[in-house]
Amino acid sequence: MAASIREKQTAALKRMLNFNTPPLKNTTAEPVWKVLIYDRFGQDIISPLLSVKELRDMGITLHLLLHSDRDPIPDVPAIYFVMPTEENIDRICQDLRNQLYESYYLNFISAISRSKLEDIASAALGANAVNQVTKVFDQYLNFITLEDDMFVLCNQNKEQISYHAINKPDIMDTDMEVIMDTIVDSLFCYFVTLGAVPIIRCPRGNAAEMVAVKLDKKLRENLRDARNSLFTGDTMGAGQFSFQRPLFVLADRNLDLATPLHHTWTYQALIHDVLDFHLNRVTLEESLGSETGARPKKKTKKSYDLTAADGFWQKHKGSPFPEVAESVQEELDKYRAQEDEVKRLKSIMGLEGEDEGAISMLSDNTAKLTSAVSSLPELLEKKRLIDLHTNVATAVLDHIKSRKLDVYFEYEEKLMSKSTLDKSLLDIISDPDAGTPEDKMRLFLIFYITAQQPPSEGDLEQYKKALTDAGCDLSPLNYIKQWKAFTKMAAAPASYGNSGVKPMGLFSRVMNTGSQFVMEGVKNLVLKQHNLPVTRILDNLMDMKSNPETDDYRYFDPKMLRGSESSIPRNKNPFQEAIVFVVGGGNYIEYQNLVDYTKAKQGKRVMYGCSELFSAAQFIKQLSQLGQK
Repeated sequence: MAASIREKQTAALKRMLNFNTPPLKNTTAEPVWKVLIYDRFGQDIISPLLSVKELRDMGITLHLLLHSDRDPIPDVPAIYFVMPTEENIDRICQDLRNQLYESYYLNFISAISRSKLEDIASAALGANAVNQVTKVFDQYLNFITLEDDMFVLCNQNKEQISYHAINKPDIMDTDMEVIMDTIVDSLFCYFVTLGAVPIIRCPRGNAAEMVAVKLDKKLRENLRDARNSLFTGDTMGAGQFSFQRPLFVLADRNLDLATPLHHTWTYQALIHDVLDFHLNRVTLEESLGSETGARPKKKTKKSYDLTAADGFWQKHKGSPFPEVAESVQEELDKYRAQEDEVKRLKSIMGLEGEDEGAISMLSDNTAKLTSAVSSLPELLEKKRLIDLHTNVATAVLDHIKSRKLDVYFEYEEKLMSKSTLDKSLLDIISDPDAGTPEDKMRLFLIFYITAQQPPSEGDLEQYKKALTDAGCDLSPLNYIKQWKAFTKMAAAPASYGNSGVKPMGLFSRVMNTGSQFVMEGVKNLVLKQHNLPVTRILDNLMDMKSNPETDDYRYFDPKMLRGSESSIPRNKNPFQEAIVFVVGGGNYIEYQNLVDYTKAKQGKRVMYGCSELFSAAQFIKQLSQLGQK
C-alpha cells in the first residue's frame, strides 16, 4: 500500500526539520539541536502530525511563534516554517538585522514570490548576514492533514474562504478571484505533496468549476516548465500506481445543504457536533467538586488529543455511539482484570515492595509475573486512553440525553429518506424538553430542504411562530428559502438514498449496573449504509457509471497539451484512487460516509478534503449571516 497523505506530509516535515535532507533511519548520533520558528499557519500544519516529543527527538529544543518576543540564541541554527506574507517577511528581515541565530533555514509553506525574496536578500545584505541564510525553500505544504484520508485547507483566516464568503450576494469578482486563488494554491500544494497529477471532474456553473479551471491551469503551467516542474523525477515514482492517476472530484457545498445540518450518530462526528473539537484535539470543561459544598464547582478546561496512535479511536471513530459506549466499558473491564492480576501475583509471592531485579531472579513460575511487570507501561498507556474515552464519551452522552439527540437523528434520517414519520414536526419544535433552539432550527431546515413541495404559506407561518416561541433566530431560513428557489431552477433536489435507522431495542449490555454509562431512555439506533450525495457522485465518476447527475461534469486532464475538452481522450477504466473535495466546507458525516463506502470496495482508496471543516453550529451561523435582511 502506498504512503497515505498523512505519511507523506509527515515525511516532508521531518525532512524539513532535518535541514531539508532525509533523516537517517538508524543512526545513534545525537541530532543537531535547533530552534523551530513558525507562524499560526505552520503551527496548525505541524500540530496534528508531530507531537512535542517527536519534535524533541528531531533536535527541536524550542518551538516559538514568529511574532512573539524571542531572545537571541546566537549559536543555534533556526528553522523557519511560515507563510510568505508581508508581515512575516518583515519580521524575518528584522531577525536578520538583530542577529538572533547562528544560521537561518527559511521554509515557506507556500511558494514565495520573486519580489519578496528580493526583500529578504536586501535585508540580509544590509545586516551583513548573507552567509547565515543557509537555505530558502518552498515546501508546498499549505494544507492540514487530519486523518490518513482527510485534509482541510486552513484553519487560520478560514472565514476568508468560507461558505459565507463564497455565497455572499454582493461579492465582487475580484474578491472571488482571491478566494479561488487561495483554494487553488492549497490544492496545488496537496498534489505536489501527494506526487500525482490528477484527472479533474467538476459540475458546471458554480464555485467548484472556477476552482477546477484555475487548478488545471496551474498544474499545466508547472508541468510545461520541465526544468522546474514539481512533478518529475524521484517524487513521481512514489505514487501508489505511478501509471494510474487519481481522480479528483470537486463538489460544491450547495449540492447538499442538509448533511452539514444533520444530527449524527457516529462517535467522531458527534464529538465534532456537540463538543469543542478542533484539529484532532477535543476540549472539555470538567467541574471539580469542592469539599465545603458551599462554594460552586469550579470548571477547568481539559484537552485531549485524539491521534492516529490511539487504537481505540482508530477502531471506533466511525462507530455508532451506543457501540462506542459498550466498547469503552469492555476495555475498562479488561483493564481491571489485568490490573488485579498483577497485584494478585505480587502479593502471592510477597513481592509488594521488591524491585524488578529481585523478581527476575526467581524460578520460572515467575515468567508470568515478569511479563505482567514489563507490560506495566503499556497498561498505564491503555489506562490513559480508557480514561480519555470515558470522559469524552460521557460528555457526548450528556448532550445526547439533555437534548434528545437520538430523537432528532432518527427523525431527520426519516425526513432525508422520505420514510413515514411517526410524529409531527410541530410537536418536536414546540416540545420545550427537546433540544436547544439551534437543534430545532436544524431539524426544520432539513425538513425544508428535503421537502418535495415547500410548506404552504399558512403552514409556514405556523412553523415560524413555533420556532420563534422556541427562541430560534429565523435568518437562516430566509437564506435557505432563496437558495431553494434558486436551485429549483437549476436542479432537482439531491436524494439522500434510503437510509433509514433500525431501533435495536434499548441497550442491553450497557444497562448492567456496573457500567459507567447510564443509557436509560436513549435509543439504540443502528445505521444502515446509504450513500450521501457527495458519495454518490464520487461513485458514478469513479466507476464511470452513466448517470444524469454527473454526465455533464467537466473533464480536465492537465497532462494533455491544450486540447479542447471534447477532444481529450478520456480514461475509460474505473479509477482505483480518488479524492473528493468540497468547495464551501465539509463535515465528518460526509467523511464517515465515504470511509464506509470505501470499506465495501476492495482495493480502492478515497480521500476527503474540504475548504474548511465546520460543525452544524458554525454552519448555521454562516447561514444566518447570509439570511440577515
